[in-house]
Amino acid sequence: MTPAPTFSDSDWNHLAEVALAGDRISRDQAHAVLSAPDEAILAQLDAAYRVRRHHWGNRVRLHFLLNAQSGLCPEDCHYCSQSKISTAEIEKYPLMAQDRVLAAAERAHTLKAGTFCMVISGRSPSESTFSRVLETVRAVKSRYPMKICACLGLLDEDQTRRLAEAGVDRVNHNLNTAEAHHDQICTTHTYQDRVTTIEAVKSAGLTTCSGGILGMGESHDDVIDLALSLRDLNVTSVPLNFLIPIDGTPLAGLNVLTPRQCLRILCLFRFLLPSQELRIAGGREVHLRSLQPLGLYAANSLFVGDYLTTPGQAARADFEMIRDAGFVLEAPDGSVLEGDPLAELQPATV
Repeated sequence: MTPAPTFSDSDWNHLAEVALAGDRISRDQAHAVLSAPDEAILAQLDAAYRVRRHHWGNRVRLHFLLNAQSGLCPEDCHYCSQSKISTAEIEKYPLMAQDRVLAAAERAHTLKAGTFCMVISGRSPSESTFSRVLETVRAVKSRYPMKICACLGLLDEDQTRRLAEAGVDRVNHNLNTAEAHHDQICTTHTYQDRVTTIEAVKSAGLTTCSGGILGMGESHDDVIDLALSLRDLNVTSVPLNFLIPIDGTPLAGLNVLTPRQCLRILCLFRFLLPSQELRIAGGREVHLRSLQPLGLYAANSLFVGDYLTTPGQAARADFEMIRDAGFVLEAPDGSVLEGDPLAELQPATV
C-alpha cells in the first residue's frame, strides 16, 4: 500500500463535495482520513459536518437500548462479555417478562427516544423465545409511539417477515468488522451468516441497522472495508461502537483508540455513508471522553441510557452536551423538542 496522501483543508472540503454529489471517495482518500495528523481534525470535522448538515440538519436522534436477555450465548465473539468463552462477571438471565420490557419502554419514551432497541443474547432465538418477543413487540407498539428495533441474532426470511407483521420497524445485525478480520474475532459463525441475515431483513421490507466495533485490532484497510460493505448493503442506520475491553474476554486489555482516532473514524464513515443515520454507540464515553460533542459533527444519533453490559452517561448530561454543542433533539414524531425534556423528572432519575 502506498502512503496516504497529505491533505490540506481544501482537500477535506473536496471529500465533502464528493460525498454530497453521491459519489464515493477513493481508498487512498479514505486512508488519508484515517492517517491524518491530529492538527487536521477540526478541518476534517468541518467537512464531515457539511455532509451531515445537508442530510440531517442539526438534529440528533435518540435510541434506547434494552438488554432483554443476557449471557448464556453459545457463540465465541471475542469482544463480548456474554459469549461462551467469557469469564466476565455479568448478570445472566433469560428473556425478560413482558412487564419488565414495558417498564423499560416507558423509560425510553420518558427519555424522548425515538427508537426502542430490544436485544437478546444468543445465536438465534428459539421458537418459544421468538413468539414471546413478537407478543412483547405488539404490547410495546400498542402503548408507545416509538419505532422498535429488534436485535435477535441470526434470522431467516420467515422470521423477519413475522417481525414485520408484529410491528417491528427495524432489525439490527452488525457486521462488526471487515470480512478479512472476522475470523480473528469469531469462529462460531461466518461473516456471510451476518450478511445473509441483513438480506433477510431487507426482504421483509424492514429497515436495516448494521454497524461495527472499532478498536479490535483491525487495520485501516479493515475499517475502510467495513464502511464500504455497509455502503454496498445500503443499510439505513449505522451504529459505531468503540471497543470496551472487558475483563474476562479475549480482548481485555486491548486499548488502541484515542479520542482523535475515534473522530477520524466517524468522519470517514460520514464521507462514505453520507445519507445514513450514523450513531455513536457503545464506548463513546470511554474513548471520546471530553471530545464526545465533536463526534456529533459527523454523527447524528446517540444511545441514551445504558448499553448491553456496561453503563452509559446520564441522560441529562447527554441532553446538555447536545444542546451546548448547538444541536437540537429530535422527538419521536420527527419534530424538534423544545424546553427541558427532563423537567418533569426527579433529578435522581436522570
